[in-house]
Amino acid sequence: MTTDTYRNPSADPGSHLEIEPRVLYFGTPVALVSTLNDDGTPNLAPISSLWALGMLLVVGLGATGQTARNLEDRPEMVVNMPSADLWERVERLAPLTGRDPVPEGKPPGCRFEADKFGAAGLTATESVLVGPPRVAQCPLQLETRVRHVRADDSGEHVIVEAQVVRVHAEKGVIVPGTHHIDPASWNPLIYSFRHYFGLGVERGHSHRSQTPTRGGVGGRAPEPSRA
Repeated sequence: MTTDTYRNPSADPGSHLEIEPRVLYFGTPVALVSTLNDDGTPNLAPISSLWALGMLLVVGLGATGQTARNLEDRPEMVVNMPSADLWERVERLAPLTGRDPVPEGKPPGCRFEADKFGAAGLTATESVLVGPPRVAQCPLQLETRVRHVRADDSGEHVIVEAQVVRVHAEKGVIVPGTHHIDPASWNPLIYSFRHYFGLGVERGHSHRSQTPTRGGVGGRAPEPSRA
């Protein structure tokens, strides 16, 4: 099959097969969600079902996890976005749960861990408007207040809607003098069919982009826009 045919599969009606994949993680950003336990200690959980609509986040969580339990009584969380180079620390959290005993339905090998931050080698830092701490190593940290939590049709997950109330961004990923994240410097950790990736080279930008380039070269001069 030629490269052109691959890029345009419709040119070959036989190029598709019917499959039944177990997961549909097409390529989603990884987040570390911090919440507070009953005793005031923090819980930290990796997630990969997340999208944003303006300043509203929609997050998918396992229904039996400690994060979902915490949000029932304390509806605040911080959504921390790790960079690609943090993948090993994120993976350290994957087999851990903040619930003791380990709830049924968790994958084999899953074990209880009270100190998730310590287990992953990450640092908790105080938030400004919410109780749960931020992850110091993550270049983007979103403090949120949860508006709605509901079960999905399967009963295996909960769907969380949360309003972002404060955004913290590392200086290195901000276009100087603006409120824009610099796409050329921002390299989030991406989860694609249970494998970890970063971003590749930029291919272009949307006609709606208002992000100035650094120094104004090739784009608008930096200005304090929030779009």
